[in-house]
Amino acid sequence: MLITRRIILTGIAAGAVCRTSVAATPFPTPDVPPLESSDYGEARRHFSTRLVRKGPSPEVSSPLGTPPGAKRVTYPGGPDGSIQLIAWLSHYEPSKKLKPAVLFLHGGNATGDGHWELLKAYWEAGFVVLLPSFRGENGQAGNYSGFYDETADALAAATYLENLPGIDRNRFFIAGHSNGGTLALLASMTRKFRAAAPISAGVSAWRYFGRYSNEMPFDASDPMEFVMRSSACFGGSLKCPTFLLRGSEERPFDKDHELLMERARSAGVSIDKKILPGTHNGVVPGAVAESIHFFNQFA
Repeated sequence: MLITRRIILTGIAAGAVCRTSVAATPFPTPDVPPLESSDYGEARRHFSTRLVRKGPSPEVSSPLGTPPGAKRVTYPGGPDGSIQLIAWLSHYEPSKKLKPAVLFLHGGNATGDGHWELLKAYWEAGFVVLLPSFRGENGQAGNYSGFYDETADALAAATYLENLPGIDRNRFFIAGHSNGGTLALLASMTRKFRAAAPISAGVSAWRYFGRYSNEMPFDASDPMEFVMRSSACFGGSLKCPTFLLRGSEERPFDKDHELLMERARSAGVSIDKKILPGTHNGVVPGAVAESIHFFNQFA
């Protein structure tokens, strides 16, 4: 039986498309994602993904413009800075008084004006916001890798944001929704943020690509390809306080989140979760507000 899913939020100007995936899993799936003893950031230094299919993001979307309230900037994506990628930055004036900042990673595999509109609450609360796009999205250069090289892009965007004049590096936060929540977890296992608030984040690549196997660009015969995309395997690698948020009407994934939390807490990481009213997409405004309350604890 085919499963369909709308991959970007209703109203996003880039234009949503639907994807299909088969219910059968075309690769071995562990009952419990394995626990890795190594640090995730260190593991990334010794691993390179092998893409068996190279091409753009599986989500077809329009080239990016500049939505109201945003400044269009570019940042050098990837570990070697070889790809110039578009990001949207909220307007602010640098001053002697440093400002807190949020790196927000969008859901789906493309972005658009609707994603930016959801972040208005951050800059109204005094945060500088950067919403990056990733390789292969919206007609940009680079090959879609299914979370791995996109994590390198997210880390490069973090470096860009924290080095802007007037940004307080001691109040530098990360959040993201859906696929962006997945990337926010992997990024915060690689480098330190002040705190992280992933929304509706996936923590198991086996589960994700079990549903969307037609999107899988990497070598599925290598179990490490899944491990390196699964934050549940590296719970102890989280480098900041983390708050997992999701909607009450979403597909249940409490078991996966509980496993991540158990492993993180065993390593002394501060991590908690909260279920908010709403669907996968509908929960975002409330979750953004909740993340602001969480980040303000560190402000």
